[in-house]
Amino acid sequence: MTPLPGADGERQRRRAFIGANTSWVRPPHVPEIELRLAAEVYPIWRMTEEELAAQGVPPPFWAFAWAGGQAAARYILDHPEIVRGQRVLDVGSGSGLCAIAAGLAGAATLVAADIDPFAREAAVLNAARAGIVLEATDADQVGRDGGWDVVIVGDLFYENPLAARVEAWARGLVRRGATVLVGDPGRSYLPRAGLSLLAEYAVATTRELEDNEVRRTRVYRMDASA
Repeated sequence: MTPLPGADGERQRRRAFIGANTSWVRPPHVPEIELRLAAEVYPIWRMTEEELAAQGVPPPFWAFAWAGGQAAARYILDHPEIVRGQRVLDVGSGSGLCAIAAGLAGAATLVAADIDPFAREAAVLNAARAGIVLEATDADQVGRDGGWDVVIVGDLFYENPLAARVEAWARGLVRRGATVLVGDPGRSYLPRAGLSLLAEYAVATTRELEDNEVRRTRVYRMDASA
């Protein structure tokens, strides 16, 4: 296939990379949804770093169904009333798992946001597989307010500067009336206060990604203040 020029060519290249390095997989805690995921961590991590080194794009978090995202998606599918008819943002969306879950639960509009352009393409492919229409963007949404009713934060509290930005922004959205759901398996920089526990799950994972094969993972509603 002859590559297309410009932006279309970049999308084609990214989709070809995703297709060559992932396969359709049902995450263990959310078997209702199929995603393009990598079977092994090291090969795709190495290849993507080489592919994207000049652009400075982060490693391929989108190629794995992280425990926090699986827990948040499970909660949404089991409690569709929280997103039904709502405008939903899945921030740091990776594969788009939580946005797709919200779509299946009846959300009115969906935005899957991740600063990695490969994640954007993966989310579009995954949503199409599920028959879900969403807007995927690699524009940084942290610090913005798009009028969302529900914001889903899956597994973003793993790094201090990012966690501080996300927390301050999310609490501001809560103060103006949004619901912010947090899925987290006990990351180091999860806020210690100002979270209301909604559910707890045992999420199967892999020692390639985590320190245990099962992570106790919680879903919270973020409060307006800590």
